[in-house]
Amino acid sequence: MARISPRYLLQFDEPAGYLDFARFGPPSHAVLDTTARLLERTVRAGPSTVDELMRQEVRAKAAVARLCRTDTDHVVLVPTTSQGLFQAAFNGPGGEVLVSASEFPANTYPWARAEETGRLRVRRLRPPDGRVTPEAVRAALTGDTTVVSVSAVDFRTGYRADLSALREVAGDRLLVVDGIQGFGAIDLPWETADVLVVGGQKWLRAGWGTGFAVLSDRALDRARPVLSGWTGAHDPGLFDDEIHPVAGTAASWSISNLSPVTSGAFAAALELVEEAGVAAIEARIAERVGELDEVLRSAGARIVSAVDRRAGIVAFALPEHPAEHLGAVLAAEGIAATVRTDHIRLSPHASTSSATVERLRSVLASFARPGRGTEPAPIPVTTAPEAARSVLTALIPAVRGLAAMLGPGNEVVLHDLGKLPDSIVAIAGSVTGRAAGGPMTDPLLGLVRRGTTQDLTNYETHTPDGTPIRSSTLFLRDAEGVAIGCLCVNSERTDLPAESTRRETFPPDVDSLQRFLVDRAVRETGIPVELMKKQHKAAVVRELDEAGFFLIKDAVDFLAAELKVTRYTIYNYLNEIRA
Repeated sequence: MARISPRYLLQFDEPAGYLDFARFGPPSHAVLDTTARLLERTVRAGPSTVDELMRQEVRAKAAVARLCRTDTDHVVLVPTTSQGLFQAAFNGPGGEVLVSASEFPANTYPWARAEETGRLRVRRLRPPDGRVTPEAVRAALTGDTTVVSVSAVDFRTGYRADLSALREVAGDRLLVVDGIQGFGAIDLPWETADVLVVGGQKWLRAGWGTGFAVLSDRALDRARPVLSGWTGAHDPGLFDDEIHPVAGTAASWSISNLSPVTSGAFAAALELVEEAGVAAIEARIAERVGELDEVLRSAGARIVSAVDRRAGIVAFALPEHPAEHLGAVLAAEGIAATVRTDHIRLSPHASTSSATVERLRSVLASFARPGRGTEPAPIPVTTAPEAARSVLTALIPAVRGLAAMLGPGNEVVLHDLGKLPDSIVAIAGSVTGRAAGGPMTDPLLGLVRRGTTQDLTNYETHTPDGTPIRSSTLFLRDAEGVAIGCLCVNSERTDLPAESTRRETFPPDVDSLQRFLVDRAVRETGIPVELMKKQHKAAVVRELDEAGFFLIKDAVDFLAAELKVTRYTIYNYLNEIRA
């Protein structure tokens, strides 16, 4: 078995626990150093700098050609897999295209959009297990089929397509292959593809904005380039006010110059793969995949990914535990994985350490123990010891006396922080209209959440009805200096203009406080809940966490219902935010 070189492994610094290379591969030091070096050259640009930088594209194309066993006339750089596949769809021969409906969207949208313009017709393959096998393709082909589009490795299950057999079944039709989930990590007969499109941000570990397409002679002969710019024409450097015909090489798919910095970074990543050898990288990945498989099976997990034709992906489900639930636990323990609706996807690389595998083993073992939960570590809330609580109890009669001494238009409130959120244990006066057993205000709850228990004196605010007031909050502490309660005084003021003060909420009960905090957090995103995406909902959770919302009992269930997600999704957001 080919051995991976220590020099290759020293190029990477991803943390232990990273098992998400099928989503993104943290780049190497070579990529980072090349990017920095080329950017530095742009800062100190001279007469020849641009010409020198543009040679990075030639360097990257040469590395692609060597790895694909072709030449640079058949290679074009593209910034994403999606753009390469859009080129394949719009520049192809038309006719009927056979593509699996269960492909990753990057391999379905280009064909669908091209169909909408009338350039081709899409025939959707729907194999029962989602695997695009030669038998399934053969059964679906018609006399009108001109293109078969497949993924070399299925993004969900890691199933490795039999490209040689698919080539034979496709016959003289064009075989378009999305290779992003395999190129550089497994050795496949890539030359069987008429169009091979690969993005560099996953297994090649080149960073975003990198990728390539390799075209066979058959693809070049049948191409009708539409998405072809000035860099895709004959004599692109000849500016004679004429539209030149497209180039007869893969360059015909070029629209404009790509960043020479990303091209240089891409070249560095490809050369690193060359140096280590795909066979050695593949062997190391297979070793780690086998170890992960053993850990998962020993924990009682059900493997839902491919086993017989496996690449670098292991997908699993744990009976009786929702994927979101388990994903939150893994994230809290520093394990990066992709969480789908019904399974977890793990994807190691050659640099994945044995410590990462053992961390997963430990997490699953502890997760299997009775009583293991998924909630993030709670924010500590002080519960006053008996001696300190007696001090708070002794102050209750004093609250009424203080209010009487201050006179009408004043209110005195005593909070016990050990009783959050129903923290009001005594109140005298009617400035804010609250009663004992009610919650604290939203600013005070946020202070407690953040551990900011410094006294606040003579700050200006106003009640919900607009009455200006001046407030002071004094924290009461035990013998060790830990805040156990607070004494608040609110005084109506007629000398303060309402517009000069900020609004503070004095909710009569916990339900009102919850409703106010959630409505405010949603409003600040500027997006209605029904239109929110993940980042908007995560922003709501972040805002509420900072506001102390999750100190309230059953807050997670309340918010999950409001955002129309599961409680485990809320826990997952919290784990990410507090990491």
